[in-house]
Amino acid sequence: MIKYPKLIYLNILPLFIILLSMITFSSCGQSVNNNSNQDYEVQRTDTEWRAQLSAEEFNILRNKGTERAFSGKYVDWDHKGTFNCKACNNPLFSSETKFESGTGWPSFYDYYNENSIIEKTDNSHGWARIEIVCQKCGSHIGHVFEDGPKPTGLRYCMNSLALTFEAE
Repeated sequence: MIKYPKLIYLNILPLFIILLSMITFSSCGQSVNNNSNQDYEVQRTDTEWRAQLSAEEFNILRNKGTERAFSGKYVDWDHKGTFNCKACNNPLFSSETKFESGTGWPSFYDYYNENSIIEKTDNSHGWARIEIVCQKCGSHIGHVFEDGPKPTGLRYCMNSLALTFEAE
């Protein structure tokens, strides 16, 4: 066995402590899958969600993914009705509050009712945003921003793959 001088250990120890600190602190900001820390009316295992949803839908609804801008079915949708959660069919938004935001995602200035959504702080990607999840099943739907039209001034920026549509 090779014996290293104590000086080498003293030089390596601070680097090891710094590396360990970086790993510890960087993992604190990472989000963990699918809102399992809250009780929702609709609860399923990941296996059950995967059987119900496509891979893309699962990524968005359960892993907080985002679809590409201008790729979603409901970006230019102008039919009258209700937009529901793809995972549990909970009513989320009315077509009456849908507007063209130019962002590439379906946008609404208000949600359907007090049983529709929950707002959560999202610190991923290095900035604070407000995440929107379905109140009934906890699925990720999108985010809300304060640059929308009157009367609310809000823009609920949603993923088309997280929604279904029920015509009036």
